[in-house]
Amino acid sequence: MKQLCTTLGKLTGFFTVLIVVIAAVLTYFDDPETDKYTSMAEDIKTLEENFRQQNKSCFILGASGETGKVLVQELLERNIFSKITLIGRRQLTFEGKANEQLVRGVTLDLPGIQCSYSDILLDTGCAFLLLLKSFQVQEVVDFEKLEDYAAAFQGHDVGYCCMGTTKAKSGTEGFIRVDHDYTLKSAELAKAGGCSQFHLQSSRGADKTSSFLYLKVKGQVEAEIEELGFDRYSVYRPGVLLVDRQESRPAEWLARKLLNGFTSVCSTSMAIPIQVVAKAMVSNTLLQPEQKAEILEHKDITAVGKSAEK
Repeated sequence: MKQLCTTLGKLTGFFTVLIVVIAAVLTYFDDPETDKYTSMAEDIKTLEENFRQQNKSCFILGASGETGKVLVQELLERNIFSKITLIGRRQLTFEGKANEQLVRGVTLDLPGIQCSYSDILLDTGCAFLLLLKSFQVQEVVDFEKLEDYAAAFQGHDVGYCCMGTTKAKSGTEGFIRVDHDYTLKSAELAKAGGCSQFHLQSSRGADKTSSFLYLKVKGQVEAEIEELGFDRYSVYRPGVLLVDRQESRPAEWLARKLLNGFTSVCSTSMAIPIQVVAKAMVSNTLLQPEQKAEILEHKDITAVGKSAEK
């Protein structure tokens, strides 16, 4: 027993030193500091109000994913769009504040559509949810036949894409189909439908010339969407996303704890909470970019995301 405790103590010391060393290396090679968003915290409320007055609409791809769900919540709380459309392969249900914000007893009378809160509650096919001053629409599409659902992408001012999978979950072909084919086709339909802004969640290290499939595909779709010529195109390249999944396996739980340890030691140079990513995507929408296409690296995302919390 004594020997076991001694061994565990040595291992603990070893991993502590390892974390400090890795943190130091990451800090040395980290993205350069940026002061681009330092004044944003003071102006955020004004920016939100000015944007809200423009009565814009948006759509979200990947609202069922971890970042997408948080992005929906962030948009509802900040209420900067008059209309939010969720585009996905299935209809979603809402929990927490998104559900609390439902205005009960209200009937929506829109061109060609009339439904009430009871219709929504009973899920009779009416997809409109009235949420404070904005309302939320769900469009269920078949991503294998997106051309047949072009109407779902029409009439939006801003598009957000948080859609993605992994090779481990979907296989090589499935990963390429979702992260490249579905994403690119959605962007094409959005551009054809009049969308002027497109915000894409990508990955740190994305590079179309990379020898790693994941980073190569991410880089390819970034470049191909840029060629579509949106009036504004923003790419977000976060590092490792910190997500609290209730169903996580022990190994995943341990990995998150280690990453949280890295983050606490070396600021946010390696990992980032999905809440910060979502806040950054919304806050950056309010800004006027210096050029049509921009890439927000990990440090930029952290800076603009944190500014919304102040």
